[in-house]
Amino acid sequence: QVQLVESGGGLVQPGGSLRLSCAASRSISSIYAMGWYRQASGKQRELLAVTTTNSITRYADSVKGRFTISRDNAKNTVYLQMNSLKPEDTAVYYCNARPTAIVADNYWGQGTQVTVSS
Repeated sequence: QVQLVESGGGLVQPGGSLRLSCAASRSISSIYAMGWYRQASGKQRELLAVTTTNSITRYADSVKGRFTISRDNAKNTVYLQMNSLKPEDTAVYYCNARPTAIVADNYWGQGTQVTVSS
């Protein structure tokens, strides 16, 4: 079991940047995959970015080139750097952990709100 706490959300103007943090309750070096999702009002939850223990990363087309997922194993923390933010990026952002290759074995944080508006 993994407990996750997201932070770093807030209000930002279009074109601005935010960095989200996901603090895990145990070492992330032993977690198979960590990811970031978001869910906008009235929409389905969307996978944004994934990083694995061997540092392979994948991004959704909607954020590729603007968002970067990274990890600090010493701090048990995964980050999502978000640049060139757009109003359509407004959503609740969630951290996800999959400790093993078993798809059903995964855990979620509580979410952090990101609002992009002028």
